[in-house]
Amino acid sequence: MRAVVLEEFGGSLVLDQVDTPEAGEGQVLVRIEASGVNPLDTKIRAGKAAHARTRLPSVLGLDLAGVVERVGPGVRGFEAGDEVYGLTGGVGELQGSLAEYAAVDARLLARKPKSLSMRQAAALPLVVITAWEGLVDRAAVGAGQKVLVHGGAGGIGHVAVQISRARGAEVFATGAAESLETIRGLGAVPIDYRSTTVEEYVDRHTGGEGFDVVFDTVGGTTLDDSFTAVRTYTGHVVSALGWGTHSLAPLSFRGATYSGIFTLLPMLTGRGREHHGDILREAAVLADSGALTPLLDDRVFGLGDVDEAHAVVEAGKGRGKVVVTIGD
Repeated sequence: MRAVVLEEFGGSLVLDQVDTPEAGEGQVLVRIEASGVNPLDTKIRAGKAAHARTRLPSVLGLDLAGVVERVGPGVRGFEAGDEVYGLTGGVGELQGSLAEYAAVDARLLARKPKSLSMRQAAALPLVVITAWEGLVDRAAVGAGQKVLVHGGAGGIGHVAVQISRARGAEVFATGAAESLETIRGLGAVPIDYRSTTVEEYVDRHTGGEGFDVVFDTVGGTTLDDSFTAVRTYTGHVVSALGWGTHSLAPLSFRGATYSGIFTLLPMLTGRGREHHGDILREAAVLADSGALTPLLDDRVFGLGDVDEAHAVVEAGKGRGKVVVTIGD
């Protein structure tokens, strides 16, 4: 099969012929039709993502959508011909999705939403699992709450806005001026973080009380801002990028709580993989109900164009999620 291989960190990607994998115990062989591109892919390639524990040479690509070709021993719930999607590889020793086929742990998969194309489905797994773990598993977002999403037009952020709204929350989201219309179109109240201080938007939108849930998808000083924006006593901050050194004093003074998310953990350890499949099944229900639609960059990239696709993502020039189409 054709696959895009990384042989050394910081080096070029090579489109090569490699052996087609076999579906082992608990695995299904998926004929991949689309592979989502995430900022993490470009960091892994550059050697700046030690937490991904990628072993070289490696086929990169975290997200996939495709069709089950064969089912390995011990697999129930899938059969040849099923359209599936999942966050399945590209880290540790797991083969990624920039290839024509992958043998993947069936626990990481779910049936593709019927209402979405393969390209749309491939855009979702990493971001929807990250958003779900933060908002649903950690913060238990629900009706009557005010939720603030930092980076509301970004890959994780635009999904977080939609999940929060689907669960009945009133949603606010920060972004640069050029992204405010996108945020408004998702149904959130847009906040220009460059022209408005944290104190100003907390006063304006919560009467100074703070937001019930603050979801940080940016990290750095934005996480510090989150500790200042959260509601006293009952508020909860969740971050997908809670790295580095941060003062917890603003959070402590509010008696609020904090959770971090490390979405790759089940893939790296083998523990909790079933929950990824569960989340994707829930997300498919939301998508098919019209409550969840990924924002997609309309440019078409193939396996021979992965360098270009990575460059777009690395430069932050994607007009929505960038996806590589596998095959013709």
